[in-house]
Amino acid sequence: MHSRGVWLLLLLIGATALTGCSTTKRYQAEKLPPHLMAPPLENAQTIDLTKLATATTTQDLIGAGDVIEVSIAAGLAANETTTFPVRVTDDGAAQLPMIGNVQLAGMNLEESEAIIAGVCVDKGLYRAPHVTVTMKRPKLHRITVLGAVEEPATYELRAGQSDVLQAIVAAGGLSKDAGVFVQVRHPGYRNGSGGSSRPLIAEAESESGLQTVSNESQVVQPIGMQTVRVNLASAATERPETLRLDDGGIVMVERRDPKPIHVLGLVKKPNRYEFPIAEDLRLLDAVSLASGTDNPLADKVYIIRNTPGSEEPTLIEASLRKAKRDGRADLRLAPGDIVSVEQTPSTALYEAVRLIGFGISGRVF
Repeated sequence: MHSRGVWLLLLLIGATALTGCSTTKRYQAEKLPPHLMAPPLENAQTIDLTKLATATTTQDLIGAGDVIEVSIAAGLAANETTTFPVRVTDDGAAQLPMIGNVQLAGMNLEESEAIIAGVCVDKGLYRAPHVTVTMKRPKLHRITVLGAVEEPATYELRAGQSDVLQAIVAAGGLSKDAGVFVQVRHPGYRNGSGGSSRPLIAEAESESGLQTVSNESQVVQPIGMQTVRVNLASAATERPETLRLDDGGIVMVERRDPKPIHVLGLVKKPNRYEFPIAEDLRLLDAVSLASGTDNPLADKVYIIRNTPGSEEPTLIEASLRKAKRDGRADLRLAPGDIVSVEQTPSTALYEAVRLIGFGISGRVF
C-alpha cells in the first residue's frame, strides 16, 4: 500500500508539472491594462435624479395649453360680472374678449388677475374691475412608464412638468433591479427656431453610433428617429430636449440582468452564482460565495473574461494571498467571468499526501 501511494504521489506531481504550458497570453491581476479591467458598477438607486429635471412650469403657474376661466366684475350686481373660459396659446398669450391678447404664461393666478385688471383700466373698459382667474383644466400629457419602476402604467403629467424625472416619480421610482439606462421614445417632432421642424435627434452621430453630450462620455444613443437611450448616471441636462416628454411619450427603464459568474476548481462549492445587481464583486468575494477553498495551499487563480470586441477570452492570473494583502490584486470581476482556483504542485502534493494518509489510516487528516 505504501509503495502504491508513493507511485500515485509521483504521478500527480508529474501531471501537475505539465499544466500551465499553454501559449495563451496571460495578464497579472495587479498589472491588468485599463481596457481589460471590469468597470465599476453604477447603482441606479444612488443616482441624483434631480439632474434630470427640465420642468418649465411649476404647479401654480399658467402654462401654454392650459384652460383658465376669467371672471370680470364691474360692479356689485351679479349681472355685471362677465365670465368666460380661454385657452392659453403656445406663445403664452390668452385671447380675452374685448380685451385682446394678454401674455399670461409663467404667471401665477394672482399675478394674472392683476395684469388683466391693469389692461382693462388702460383700455378704458372698466374703471375698477375685480378680476378672478381660475385654473379650469391644465394641459396634460399622457406618458407611459415601463420597465424597472415600482408601478409601470400610463400617467398624466402637467405639460410644463412632463419630463423623465417626473415620469419616474409618478411610477413610484426606480425598482431594485433598475439599471442606469433609460429608453425615451418621443412621439413626434418639436418645432425648432425660425418655425422649422426637426427631429429631437438632430445632431450628427459619431462613428460608434453614440451622440456626445459631454467631453467625458457619450451617454445618449439614438435607437431610431424618435427614440434615444440615456445614461441616467451621467447624462445630466446638456441635452434637455431628450429628457422632455410630449403627449404620448414612452419611458422604458432598462432592468439590470448581469450574467452570472462561475467559480470552479479547488473550492468547496463550485457552482454558478448570480452577479449582484448594484454592487462590485471582487475575487475574494467570489471565492467566499463558493464557501472558500477546499485546500489550504490553494493560491493560484485563473480568471477567464470575455472582452467585448475580442474573439478570444482574456486570461488573467491572480493570487489569493496577494489579493488579501493588496487591493489591486483583489480584482474587480465582470458579469460572466469564470473564476478557477487552480491546482499547483503544492496543492497536488497536499492532496496526494492526504490520499495516502487516508489509505493507510482509513481516515482523512
